[in-house]
Amino acid sequence: MKLTSTIARILFGVLFLVSGLNGFLQFIKLPPTTGAAAQFMGALFVSHEIAVIMALEGIVGVLLLVNRFVPLALFLLAPVIVNIVLFHAFMAPEGLSTALIASVLWVLTALGVRGIFKELFRFRPTDSVPT
Repeated sequence: MKLTSTIARILFGVLFLVSGLNGFLQFIKLPPTTGAAAQFMGALFVSHEIAVIMALEGIVGVLLLVNRFVPLALFLLAPVIVNIVLFHAFMAPEGLSTALIASVLWVLTALGVRGIFKELFRFRPTDSVPT
């Protein structure tokens, strides 16, 4: 399982590093969006929120690739991935397969550090700090 998690972490890191860099350098041309997807992306561009998202993706991609702060990187990417999946599920279904692959890579990477996430899913909080 450790090898699977390591491979998933590296692929996940490459995916988000490339995605983050592409947000700024635009070396991968994406097809134009239409309808609600175009309106949503337009709002992200006009508000400059897309720059924050792309910077976050790039930084987190580097953290995953250098194997530092992996739980933090996963924690930061979880809402981004949810947003990506929902965007493609409801507005641009042609990219849904890539979004689902990113979700699977997130889960496989998280399994490698599952001890860190154990406390997040505890039904009742404990008085002691986990070690």
